[in-house]
Amino acid sequence: MENLPAIAIMGASGRMGQMLIRTVEASDKATISGVTERPGHDWIGRDLGLCMGQAETGIIVTDDPLPVFAKSRAVIDFTAPEASVETAALAAQARLVHVIGTTGFSAEQLERLKPAARHAVIVRAGNMSLGVNLLMQLTRKVAAALDADFDIEIVETHHRHKVDAPSGTALMLGEAAAAGRGVVLDEVAARGRDGMTGARRRGDIGFAAIRGGDIVGEHDVIFAAEGERIVLRHIATDRAIFARGALKAALWGIGQKPGEYDMLDVLGL
Repeated sequence: MENLPAIAIMGASGRMGQMLIRTVEASDKATISGVTERPGHDWIGRDLGLCMGQAETGIIVTDDPLPVFAKSRAVIDFTAPEASVETAALAAQARLVHVIGTTGFSAEQLERLKPAARHAVIVRAGNMSLGVNLLMQLTRKVAAALDADFDIEIVETHHRHKVDAPSGTALMLGEAAAAGRGVVLDEVAARGRDGMTGARRRGDIGFAAIRGGDIVGEHDVIFAAEGERIVLRHIATDRAIFARGALKAALWGIGQKPGEYDMLDVLGL
């Protein structure tokens, strides 16, 4: 076990943080070097295992990532956009692989990730499951094969606690559809409809977000024309698929040249 790559987990108390911890612990390919939480969180200074209702692990939750990064090869980060931007700078200084599953970045925040990618590997994806990345490829191919007589609508459904909309995955699918059509998503995206909106504009790519319960994630890409519809769908029932993808990305990134990558690179798609 001593020769396995050591991986740091950011945001240990969150749904994905805990799933990532369990996934790495169950893996025979990596170990956990340490975990962090935001300053003031009640997990700070406590044993990780006890915080998670398990046996003691000897890993103390900290709000200072630097000592953790000093003994890590990679860091996996499903936190918040601004926190991920700050982590990227620190991870780049330590030359760590930085796997980012955080969604909801602004264009300005994405620009601020670029300097870090000049010095270290960043793997960023709105969704790290194999199925969703295959869905992206299918969406691009179908969009390229059909003209604007087929309206494209993307419907995403998530649990009530999700804070960003459309989801990162929905935006990835929108980008794939736009690329297939040879258009720029920002110029054709329709993200909200309410009231007397008028008829649907030809060529738009529409987004709809549903929130409720404990739904892990469902995404539909609908191609609708007169008399027929094509529906591409992915349903996630266990967020472990995202954790396994993130671990795969972290291990893949070790040894790669500095730069920005996504799950298509990791999966060879």
